[in-house]
Order: sequence, then C-alpha cells, then structure tokens
Amino acid sequence: MPSMTAITGWSMAGIAAIGAAVAGDLPYHAPDRNAGTPAMQTPLEDDMGRPKPLELPKDVEAKLGGIEKAKVDFLKSGVTGRYVEKDALFDRIRKGDAQEISAYIAAMQALHAQVEYKAGRDAASIPLDTRSPWFNAWKAKRSGALDPRRAAGPIELTRYVGGWGGGFATFAGAPVAMTPEDLKAGKVDVAIVGAPLDMGSGWRNAIDGPRAMRMTGGAAGNDMYSMINPNAALKIVDYGDIAIDQNSTERSVDHVREMVGEIAKTGAIPIVIGGDHSLEYPNVAAAADVHGKGNVSVIHFDSHYDIGRGRVHLLDHGQPVYRVISEGHVRGSDYIQVGLRARGPDLETFGWMRNKGMRYHTMVEVEKWGWDKVMARALKEARENTKKLWISFDVDVLDPAFMPGTGTPVPGGLTMREAQPIMRNLCAQNDIAGIDIVEVAPYLDTSYKTALNSNFLLNACLAGIAMRKKGLKPGYLNPVSVDHGLDTYYGKKN
Repeated sequence: MPSMTAITGWSMAGIAAIGAAVAGDLPYHAPDRNAGTPAMQTPLEDDMGRPKPLELPKDVEAKLGGIEKAKVDFLKSGVTGRYVEKDALFDRIRKGDAQEISAYIAAMQALHAQVEYKAGRDAASIPLDTRSPWFNAWKAKRSGALDPRRAAGPIELTRYVGGWGGGFATFAGAPVAMTPEDLKAGKVDVAIVGAPLDMGSGWRNAIDGPRAMRMTGGAAGNDMYSMINPNAALKIVDYGDIAIDQNSTERSVDHVREMVGEIAKTGAIPIVIGGDHSLEYPNVAAAADVHGKGNVSVIHFDSHYDIGRGRVHLLDHGQPVYRVISEGHVRGSDYIQVGLRARGPDLETFGWMRNKGMRYHTMVEVEKWGWDKVMARALKEARENTKKLWISFDVDVLDPAFMPGTGTPVPGGLTMREAQPIMRNLCAQNDIAGIDIVEVAPYLDTSYKTALNSNFLLNACLAGIAMRKKGLKPGYLNPVSVDHGLDTYYGKKN
C-alpha cells in the first residue's frame, strides 16, 4: 500500500503535528510534502479575509523609492490582494513611472475606504419596525383552546382505506401531528417537518422543496432491499411546516432551532425537509441543545464545503458549518464531510479545515479508494467521540443527472444507486439525532426526478431507522430480494 506521504503529500508525523497544534500543545510547523505537491497554507485564525503582509520583490521596492510612505505601507499590508492579484500588481509597478504608480495606489486606497464597514456611515443591520402589531405573528402558535377539543395523538388525513391519494398530501403518506403532545401520545419514532427557508441562497425556489416532496410519491411504502415497510415498522408523522420569515434568515433560523428542538425533546427523530442549507446551522444547534454540546457528530453530504466566513451576512447556505463549529455545538473533529468536489476549498481553506480537526472526504478520495472504504472511514470517525449522529444531506452531492433541481449543481457526483444504500446503512448503524435533506428546488427541474429521487432517499433513511429498531445488522439484505431461491446458482439455496 502506498504511504500516507505518497497519497497526500503529508507525512504521518505532519498529520500528528496538525492534531497537536489544534489541541494547542505545540506550535504548528509545515509537514513534509512531495516535491510536486503545492505548499499547504495553514492559517490558524478563523477570519480568512484578514490580509497577510505582502513581501515586495527588490526591484518593485526600488521602484517605490519616490512614493510616499503611507502608500508603500498600504501595499505591504497585503490588503491589495482583495483587488488585484500580486503578480499583476508587481507588473504594473514595474512598468509605471512614479506618477502612474502613485495614482494606481491612490485608486486602490480610495476603493478600500469604501468597501469596509465604517461606523456612522454604514448600517450594521436592517432595522425592524417594532411598532408593528404583527411583529411575532408569523411564528406565534395557535392555542389549542381555539380549536375543537380532541384527544392528543397523530391525525390520519386519508379518506379511503386503500389506494393512493384521496386526502391531503403528507410526507411519506404519514398522519399529521401538530403539537409535542401529539408526538408523545402517539409514541412517534420519526417526525418529518418542512422548513421552506429560501433566503440563504442566490438561487431561489428551495421554498418549494417540502411542497414538492409531499406531492411526489416515493417516501412511503416498502423498501425492497430490506423488505421493510417503514410506515408499518415505525410511527411516522408529518409535523407540518415550520414558520419562515422569508425576509430574514436570521429571524427564521432561531424559530427553526426551537421547533427542531421541540421534536427532539419528545424522543422522536426530527427529519427536516428544506429549504436551503442555511438550515444545517439551526438543525444541528437544536440537536446539541437537546443532547448536549459535543455529544453529536455530523456527517455532511455536499459537493460544497459550506464553511464560508467573513461574508457580510453571518449566515447563508454556504456558511452553516462554520457557525456550528465556531459556536461550539459540534467539535471540528466530529464534523465529517463527504462528496466534496466543487471548485473550492482552496489550499488555504483545506489548511483551515485541518487545523480545526475536520475530517473531509472528497470525490477525489472516492475515486481512489471507492465508496465502501471511504464510508467505513467516515463512519469510524463519526463514532470516535459521540453516540448521536446528525446527517445533513445537500441534494447537490448527487450528480445533476439525478438532481437537476438544485441551485448549485456540480457534475461528477453520486448516483442514486450509490446514495440509497449509503443512507440506508448509515441510518441502520447509528443512533440518529436527526436528518436534513436540503436544497431541493423543483422549479429548476423540467422533470419531476429531483423530488422523486429525494423521496426515495427519504425512504432509504426511514428503512434504515426501521432496520435498527428491528435489530437487523447493517448491510442486511432480505434473501427473498437477493435471489429467487429456485436453484443454487450462487451457492447455498436461500
């Protein structure tokens, strides 16, 4: 087997050094690397936007001899890297005369004065009208006293004994629950809840994800791999949609956190149907609220790394992981990412992730080792420190051939044939704290395959949870499905 250095450019000693640096035991030193591997930048600070001092080549510094010191200091601060790549900057200085160079730097200084926040000039937040008599009406819950009296418990909304339809569309064709008392009285195993947040992504329509998944069949019914019908093996309910203020992600996620926590406190497993991936932050925070900070690990399926930071808005669909880790809900070492393949992270960001102890598994790793080995590794990592697991599934981890209806598709992803057993086995092997399936944007799909495939993934999750409840071993396949049993073609007859 090739050595760790040959595979990654990082020696085992180097990896150990990172771990010690993360723990604060010793200063970090760059590990050994292959000559062909670019040097890994490993910033220790969280603010990746902070400029790093710029070292000027001697010939460039000589050209700046007649330029005022404040302008030279501005160049050396490194802040110019936000506006022009350093090689282009050096080339411009080498070709210009003193007057041109001075004007060039002055233009960047003027630009820099505009882009950063300045108290007294810039609004730090968008004010809300606290005089509004409807300030909290969007999330205020109806009192049960306003409704006809009924016994607590799930409510069946189908009209007919057999067949499909004929009532109201629900997740997985399940009955509805409205209150924590319904969940408790019904001894509910899984509560599926919609969270149609649509403010955290530049590509809109995640608002219709829950609606499309309710209307498109696939989550209910038998799982052929295990021959288990989750609806029969589990007590599943549709917990409706969580109220969203579509003008404010910040206001919305606080309420999502309350509602996901409300479900988890009853002992039911919350499955949150989004909505954009900003939801990962309140979902995981809610799980930590209920089970304790540091007691939940996360396996995060995504083509993107979602640890953006230093942006104007503190939360969007590209920043939830940073918020979860920086607020201490989950340790960096308990955050495992799977399926990364977008054009980021860059080397610097990979370095930041390693410094935080995060474990990531790119499609490059999958291509080299295969899904079985990668998922065994990811599962081992998720179990090292915690018993509870949250699964965050961004549908863009799948190839756009299977998930065209999502805002940020990236080619080269999972197939449904790969994703379904992965999700079934994860749910069968783990004490699930909760699951979210996010970034379903059905109007970006000219077919209905996005919602259909998302429902089949949901069914695989439910089947896995049912397998665990029944005590079946992970990877169990029902012999009736595996073989027709009429001969011994594969060996021993079933």
